[in-house]
Formats: sequence, structure tokens, C-alpha cells
Amino acid sequence: MSVNDLTIAVIGAGGKMGQRVSNNLRRTEATVRYAENSPAGQERVRDLGLTVTPTEDAVRDADVVILAVPDVVLGAVSEEIVPQLRAGAIVLTLDPAAAYAGLLLQREDVEYVCAHPAHPSIFLERTTKEEYADTFGGIAAPQHSVAAVDSGNEAVKETAEKVIRTMYAPVIDVHWVSVKQLAVLEPTLVETIACMVGELLKEALEETVNTVGVPRPAAEALFHGHIQVALANALRGDNPFSDACHIAMGHGRQLIVRDDWKRVFDDAVLDDTITKMLKIDAIRR
Repeated sequence: MSVNDLTIAVIGAGGKMGQRVSNNLRRTEATVRYAENSPAGQERVRDLGLTVTPTEDAVRDADVVILAVPDVVLGAVSEEIVPQLRAGAIVLTLDPAAAYAGLLLQREDVEYVCAHPAHPSIFLERTTKEEYADTFGGIAAPQHSVAAVDSGNEAVKETAEKVIRTMYAPVIDVHWVSVKQLAVLEPTLVETIACMVGELLKEALEETVNTVGVPRPAAEALFHGHIQVALANALRGDNPFSDACHIAMGHGRQLIVRDDWKRVFDDAVLDDTITKMLKIDAIRR
């Protein structure tokens, strides 16, 4: 069975991720129904040249239902939609937080899959202007995806992967992990750490320009180039850092990084992060 043989419902088709997913699914021969509650979102769906279908009609007899809605409302949306699904349907979410927290309404005869886009790698070899422009992925630049099947049912992966490769296309590979492992990757590794470091880099640049007074073009030229070198050296070992650089790096670590920073990988910290993200009192899983 190919993706073209499936009936797919996209819930939240007019949202940021919903539009991205819908744009890729529309290129298939699959039966795809696009549902969106908000008037503004419905208008965005129509602007894509697609027809808005009422939610109850969209999910009826669907093989795969993609919940492209914000994490904070996934629990409520699942309570509305899951009871309407046919036995054996797959509920596909785009972020792991709600699944990890146990917010999704459960049915024994429904499968739950989460698949998150990895986004195009900083080490991706880009050959066209379209690939260079596609920093998020899902348009021209190839990316990976990391996914989890809540039940661990291996048979679900084959169908789910066909949809994942289509909605995040072009996809290099789909990497399968557990729900908890996916939650450790996102938010802990990529948001708590990597995105925070990215924001810190921006703040450091602004401090250099606005407080120290270095001309912005000079600061950006040196900074952007050295970020590329630093990541290549640290993550791939392309060119070892100099002895003097190691001394400066050690001084920076002492001044900026807490000695106990690795506790962000503790289960309790992960739970605390996700409860704050979802605005709930406790993990329910």
C-alpha cells in the first residue's frame, strides 16, 4: 500500500504546520480532507486552493488523522476526535509533549504516532537556491524525521512512515525511537539546550555591537563565520581548536555554564519543562 491508497484527515490545516503538511499532501493522489475551525484558518486553507471539510466528515473512515494543532489544545482536540475514529486508525501528532504527558484520549483500537521534523542539517550539502532558502524544511531542502509509536506496535510504522515521508518531504530517513526518547530530543536537546544557545548567541552579538560598540558588519562577519567553524569542529572534529582557543573556551564555561547543567536530562526536569510548556499541573502518563 502506498500513501496514495490512504484516506488522510488534517486537523488544523490552516495553522502554521497544518499549511506545511497540507501543501505536501496535496501533491499526492491520496484522499486528503482538510479541517480547520477558525475562520482565519479556513481562509488560509482556501488560499492554498483546498476545500475545507467539517471535522466530523474529515475524520470519518480516515486511515490516518493528523492533529496539526498546538500542543496546549491537543488533549481537548483528541477528546473530540478520537471517539469518532474507525478501529485501526492512526492518530499522528507532530510534537511529543502531549503524548509524553498522557494528554491524548486513549482507545485500545486506535494507534498513536508522533513524528517531528528534524529540519535541514547545518551540514546538509545544498546545491540550489531553493534548498538554501528552505531553512525550516518541507519544501526543497532534505531533512530527517524522528518518530515514535506510542504502543510500540511495529506494524504501524510502515503506514505511518509513508505519511511522514510525504508530509515532511523531502525526507532522508525516518528514525524510530520511544515516546520518552522523542521527548528528551524535543524539548530537552533541541529547545532547552540548542535553541536557548542560539538565543544566547544573538544576545552576545547585540552586546558586542550595542554595549562594546563594535560595528555590526564587522561583528556579524567574524561571528557568523566562527559559529560555522565552531560547530563543525565541536560536532564533527573537522579542525581541532587551538590551545589558546581551548583556554578561552574553558574560561567561558566557568563564567557562563553551571556545573550541574546536565541535570536538564533528569526525568524530573523533563517533566517540569513539559508541564510548563503545556500549562498543566502534572504529567499524567
